[in-house]
Amino acid sequence: MLKAVKGCRARLTADGVDLSAYNTTENAADFADLRKALDIPRWDVYGYSYGSNLALTYLRLHPEGIRAVAVDSIAPPQVVTLPWAWGSTAEGIHSIFEACAAQPACKDRYPDLPRMLTEQVRKLEAHPLTLNVTPPSGGKPVKTVLDGGALLNLIVAFTPRPKDLPAALDELSRGNPERFAQARAAGSVQKAGDFAHGLTNSIACSEWAPGYSESDVLKAGRKAFPGWPDMVLVQVPQLPFQYPVCRMWNVPDRAVVQRVATVSSVPTLVVSGTFDVKTGASWAKGVARNLSRSTSVRVPGIGHWVVPQSPCAQRVLASFFARPTAPDTSCVDGLEPEPFTIIPRDRGSR
Repeated sequence: MLKAVKGCRARLTADGVDLSAYNTTENAADFADLRKALDIPRWDVYGYSYGSNLALTYLRLHPEGIRAVAVDSIAPPQVVTLPWAWGSTAEGIHSIFEACAAQPACKDRYPDLPRMLTEQVRKLEAHPLTLNVTPPSGGKPVKTVLDGGALLNLIVAFTPRPKDLPAALDELSRGNPERFAQARAAGSVQKAGDFAHGLTNSIACSEWAPGYSESDVLKAGRKAFPGWPDMVLVQVPQLPFQYPVCRMWNVPDRAVVQRVATVSSVPTLVVSGTFDVKTGASWAKGVARNLSRSTSVRVPGIGHWVVPQSPCAQRVLASFFARPTAPDTSCVDGLEPEPFTIIPRDRGSR
């Protein structure tokens, strides 16, 4: 990985790219300039995940011309750091397990998911599985290594889906890693252009990493998942090996100018999903407190990037942009997570 990062950095800088110019402040200024260039007097803004971080920064620095803002799966600029990811991951996973425990059929079939997950992380980290797996999209089998860290990051990456997670963990505990191995194989054939690695490194290394170290990540990991191997906990969920990458990427510290809360009276919709294992739903509260005309919606049973997955959230978003100060959020009332996948006890082993 570090060899690839070194080659990427060398190629970009040789082309004259200023890696330090790729940051959230510049990104926000680009949107402000784009609105003017298109001669749009006022427009609506929607951002999810890092896009929520960018949208809130944009609102803070360039509020002119913004009619309304919707943020989905919140990554608050004032609190996002690399150790922060552990709390978000733990919150989302625990919410999934708690929802299973609230459904009698799921609770009966999978009575102790936290223990099962811990056992599988420890087992795979001590004895990784190496498999040749055909990707779901087809093609030649690829060598796939499944260890404890890979298992965690597959869960964080939303594969398998939350409704299938208890069943997948149960199958894994019975010697059948197929669901996770297939997801791991699918990730190994990611096409160029699917993910902006350069932009991610510039932002993570200048805005999220400064002021903290691997030991801080490990401390946060131990708090989130006591009993897990340190080899897993020392790596940031979603961004493993980021500190060695950042030492190589070498961009200036921008933490002070970026870790600032957005305070605004512009109408804002704050959307989160209870099953979000990337940006925990509870972080939306602090954001909403600083937005005097905000409406908060928490959608049960939905993970990261709520709107595409939830017809109710889609209706709320449409209502908000139609009437930013009085959106119709009634469809959220009474919503519950869908039933989890239940596999009979005599199945799932290999």
